[in-house]
Amino acid sequence: MTVYIDDAVHPWRDQRWAHLMADTLPELHAMAAQLGIPRRAFQNRRSGAHYDVPAPMRERAIALGARAISRHTDRELLKAVIANARLQYDATA
Repeated sequence: MTVYIDDAVHPWRDQRWAHLMADTLPELHAMAAQLGIPRRAFQNRRSGAHYDVPAPMRERAIALGARAISRHTDRELLKAVIANARLQYDATA
């Protein structure tokens, strides 16, 4: 089981943001809790279940065991992680 964090390339509110995703939702929520991200920040999206993480927090996530993945060098893995995150979307929530 793995938690992943992609490149911090998404601009919003004068920062760059990454996506925190995982093989399972319990792993995802556990890592977010370790990072101090509140559960209300969980993005239950059709595009994929994830948390948004500001760039400065990305390194901390990696230090806690998240696997860094890059849209530039890990394209196939990133596609698989996103596909899995889409499967975790809960339309009833």
